Amino acid sequence: MKRLIFVVLIVMISAFAFAQSGLKVGEKAPDFKAKDQNGNVVTLKDALKKGKVVILFYRGYWCPNCSRAVKSLQDSLQLLTDRNVSVIAISPEGADGIKKTVSKSKATFTVLSDEGLKISKAFKVAFKVTKDMDAIHNQYNIDVVGNNVSNGNYLPRPSAFIIDTDGTIIYRYFNTLPYSHPNSNNRVTVKELLQNL
Repeated sequence: MKRLIFVVLIVMISAFAFAQSGLKVGEKAPDFKAKDQNGNVVTLKDALKKGKVVILFYRGYWCPNCSRAVKSLQDSLQLLTDRNVSVIAISPEGADGIKKTVSKSKATFTVLSDEGLKISKAFKVAFKVTKDMDAIHNQYNIDVVGNNVSNGNYLPRPSAFIIDTDGTIIYRYFNTLPYSHPNSNNRVTVKELLQNL
């Protein structure tokens, strides 16, 4: 019986770790469908018909590091579109949060609300917010659950993927560092994306 409990615990821990390991280079990106900030239905399959796609997972308009990453993509968007690269930013925040992200960043590229965390889970970047993280959010009056609406107390790991036209992941950035680590503020840079196209 003890052995069975031990095996079940190991499987559960492994499943949790795998669930937020992020898809790897060489794997196929799962297709998805969601509405963008303008109410248009967007699919990865359709975006890939135009060229490579950069997918950025960000936490919400309230996250200064994520906001800087979204704004940086907008500021350098021409460098990507000149290479026939589309950008899709994805967040668990609800429609109001998406509007705030677009307003703050002036994003003209696609910004999606990940309803039901379907996209984040498919890309294996979603995780449940810990009590320690919640304590930090509370210090800054950040209401993750309120901002995420039906998505609850979940966030994506700060991550980005470049998807080739055949749907294969050719680059990934995946930050799993805890909030307390000085490099937890790091996000993918446009320079890194351009170097890996």
